[in-house]
Amino acid sequence: MTNFQIERTRILLIDDDDDARDLATLTLKEYMLSCASNFDEGLRLAKEENFKLFILDSRLLDRSGVELCRAIRKFDAQTPILFYSGAAFERDIEEALRAGAQAYLTKPTTPTELRQEIARLISYAPKTPP
Repeated sequence: MTNFQIERTRILLIDDDDDARDLATLTLKEYMLSCASNFDEGLRLAKEENFKLFILDSRLLDRSGVELCRAIRKFDAQTPILFYSGAAFERDIEEALRAGAQAYLTKPTTPTELRQEIARLISYAPKTPP
């Protein structure tokens, strides 16, 4: 047996719902998932650590996911952003994409659909840290 570890892809999930974070943790075991429960914590982690993907909820208790997306884009223009939200109105989706997100999945979705979208976005992520 060799003495190396395969580094798992790092993802940051920002969602204020405990159950959503728990479900994502179970669903995305193959990734190194970090979670934040609010805007400020999510922004701090996004600035301090290198992630291959950000997953944002559209509506957070303290501010909106779109505001967070814009804040992330001010210092990181390359890392893909996926909105994963129960907000299914066309205006929510359009606003998220205009703010800099690459994709928008509406909850609920199957674990397979979520993993497929994450894999697609990660394949386009920058190869070096931003």
